[in-house]
Amino acid sequence: MIRGEALLEKLGGRLAGLRGRITPGAEMEKITWFRAGGAAEALFQPADEEDLAAFLKAVPEEIPLTIVGIGSNLLVREGGIPGFVVRLSAKGFGEAEAISPTQVRAGAATPDKRVAAVALEAGIGGFHFYHGIPGGIGGALRMNAGANGVETRERVVEVRALDRQGNVRVLSNADMGYAYRHSSASAGLIFTSAVFEGYPEDKTAIKAAMDAVQHHRETVQPIREKTGGSTFKNPEGTSAWKEIDKAGCRGLMIGGAQMSPMHCNFMINTGTATGYDLEFLGETVRARVLENSGIRLHWEIKRIGNFKSGHEVQEFLGQLL
Repeated sequence: MIRGEALLEKLGGRLAGLRGRITPGAEMEKITWFRAGGAAEALFQPADEEDLAAFLKAVPEEIPLTIVGIGSNLLVREGGIPGFVVRLSAKGFGEAEAISPTQVRAGAATPDKRVAAVALEAGIGGFHFYHGIPGGIGGALRMNAGANGVETRERVVEVRALDRQGNVRVLSNADMGYAYRHSSASAGLIFTSAVFEGYPEDKTAIKAAMDAVQHHRETVQPIREKTGGSTFKNPEGTSAWKEIDKAGCRGLMIGGAQMSPMHCNFMINTGTATGYDLEFLGETVRARVLENSGIRLHWEIKRIGNFKSGHEVQEFLGQLL
């Protein structure tokens, strides 16, 4: 992997004029909520959509780009991330506002909780579930984030994005191709903002729903730990945590990584976990659940980057495939 400084030198004056921040050798552990993982060759934080478009036009397509959000649902491998990591800035992409009695527009770097708060202020119902999702709108759009019986796809009207060439694309709800924890929109698109539709509702009722969401999180989830949220998607007809529990993995530890004793579909860094510890633990759980119940759990946490030599992790530990 080319060192960050060498990558920037290779691009020469192509990046001149960009207003965003470029950091060679950026330590991803400072970004992810797990507080673990390797470095990116270079990190780019664009000032705004125009700046991002200029960056995309300047960077040759053979140089890899990896898009990350606020790092809440992200596991970075120790071997690092080649090319550029693009992370949208809160200043340029973090605004949210009510644009009609039932609609909210939000930038992709806006925390989900902020969108719920804006909707409450405007008396727009249907967004209370975002109050309990520890992520950003970009990630919610990409993975159809949901909680408390509501999913992102039920609220999306249209999504604004840039393609790899820096051209603006506007996608309808149908264009996003939503399914459970999935969008079939091109992986090469960088979402910059979206318009959402709710419905008029009394603020007292909205606040009560948000309080119920918060109470549930505080009661059953390890929200004060270094965690990436739900580790695995729920299999059809059951819950991931139930299968993990039945396989005897509640509280299971590998190195500094642990499946939370409080909610065993939450993986936590107890303080010393590496990216390898976390992924090895996850694959151990997948292997044990497969052996116990025949169910193949699928990762909900996004895993990116290269394995460190000698620290590769095979799916299901290479067993029972």
